[in-house]
Amino acid sequence: MNDATFTRREARSAETTGRPHLAVRAVRKSYERTVAVDAVSFDLAKGEFVTLLGDSGCGKTTLLRIIAGFVHPDGGQVLREGEDVTNMPPARRRMGFVFQSYALFPTKTVAENIGFALIGPRAARERRIHELAHLVEIDALTARYPHELSGGQQQRVALARALASDPEVLLLDEPMSALDARIRVKLRGELRALVDRLGITTLYVTHDQEEALALSDRVAVMRRGRIEQIGSPADIYHRPASRFVAEFVGVSNLVTGIAVAGGIDAGDEFWPLALPAGTLPGARLTAVYRPEHMALAGDGTGIPGVIESATFLGGEVRLSIRLGSGRLVIADRPSFEAGGSWPRGTAVSLKPDPMRAAIIADEQAG
Repeated sequence: MNDATFTRREARSAETTGRPHLAVRAVRKSYERTVAVDAVSFDLAKGEFVTLLGDSGCGKTTLLRIIAGFVHPDGGQVLREGEDVTNMPPARRRMGFVFQSYALFPTKTVAENIGFALIGPRAARERRIHELAHLVEIDALTARYPHELSGGQQQRVALARALASDPEVLLLDEPMSALDARIRVKLRGELRALVDRLGITTLYVTHDQEEALALSDRVAVMRRGRIEQIGSPADIYHRPASRFVAEFVGVSNLVTGIAVAGGIDAGDEFWPLALPAGTLPGARLTAVYRPEHMALAGDGTGIPGVIESATFLGGEVRLSIRLGSGRLVIADRPSFEAGGSWPRGTAVSLKPDPMRAAIIADEQAG
């Protein structure tokens, strides 16, 4: 798949300023006593790429299948450009769906798989198949069968088939989960570039947080059938709305204590923190410090601790530091620091960046 000719900003220039392109309104679905989707509402603008992120069983795939029309909700609505498609058959929704397993027909060639749902004159169908095969760069594979393809090639066939009917919305259910890490990274970049070039509204499902952050305009973090937070990747990572989001996305150091001048009194430790205007002294807060915001002070003015382990990650080293209170803190430092050597048992002084921590009200933190 070639690089996009449009940037993300250009690809989203067609967004509507009024009604959303795809809207989900209070959608609910239960299976006996299990609530799979619990009154979920959100919008997608035209050309926007949104990812539903969550663990297995959180309801993301059920929600995607409701939007596609494969599962009927117990309540709520799905709207495409203001039209209620909740009770409309999948084939009439103008939505393309890429399954986790790709669901290719094993006895059909690549060309036959891509053109399976196409109707009209044979010449027109063949021309469309050729266009799509070229678009996803599998021109030379159209006579092959699925078992003769790699996982990445099968994914491209499934994507071409989903695009065959010229859908307005593209829905993808963990399409890269079966691929190895190297291929996954390559293909997700190609997928995003293709979506941008086509300007197609896309809803993507994954449990892989790195994938979600790398691909998306916005990420919706799901938990127990609900959206816990929806926002840009930067918002989700740097400004988590709940303790769950802070712990689920990335690595976090969470500190709960009482607001005092200049930070948080956590009992045995003082954690420097830029408190929001209007924070009352004595308010109970939870602060989220990411590992990359943990410096090691050379002047001994930080929080004393001892290195328990050091994991080399290439450009950085991940340190596990045990503080005097017994708290275990994760700190990421550039691997060139200290010559890349961080012996176990080394005494260090931890200095959190007071300007980088995100604050979660304690009643939200749970």
